[in-house]
Amino acid sequence: VKSDTSGSLQKILVTVLEATRDETLEVNAELAEQDATDLYKAGEGRWGTEELAFNVVLAKRSYSQLRATFQAYEKVCGKDIEESIKSETSGDLEKAYLTLVSCAKDCPGYFATLLHKSMKGGGTDEETLIRILVTRAESDLPAIKEKFQQTYKKSLAEAVRSDTSGDFRKLLLALLH
Repeated sequence: VKSDTSGSLQKILVTVLEATRDETLEVNAELAEQDATDLYKAGEGRWGTEELAFNVVLAKRSYSQLRATFQAYEKVCGKDIEESIKSETSGDLEKAYLTLVSCAKDCPGYFATLLHKSMKGGGTDEETLIRILVTRAESDLPAIKEKFQQTYKKSLAEAVRSDTSGDFRKLLLALLH
């Protein structure tokens, strides 16, 4: 990552890869309000954007803490965090921040959407399909399958079955069961 990226993007990616995210489920309301204020002051509340504040909050806070921070942010700023990120950043950094926000808000939904996109239209994005199914198989794949069913009104197995074939299909279906 360090050899392929630089600047703010490199900093957020390295921070995420250090795996220092708080994993507790408890929410500290005062911290959520403070982080929301810090994010506002680092972005919408100034000329330019101070990425360090975004990096610390988005890469280190637990998902439950981030959800509380995003709610507090809307009260402080008057718009949601995604709107602010889109207006304050661009390119790969914007994509990285928006991905972190999406995962914090609804991780199974985020991956269900990626899986759907990987099989939508002509051709299959096999790399994305494999990467998600393999990396999520032992963690939250059941929740992703449930979210996929709710969102797209068919099972993930049905989608895989209709979009793949042969041994590749057998492998993916085995991962799903």
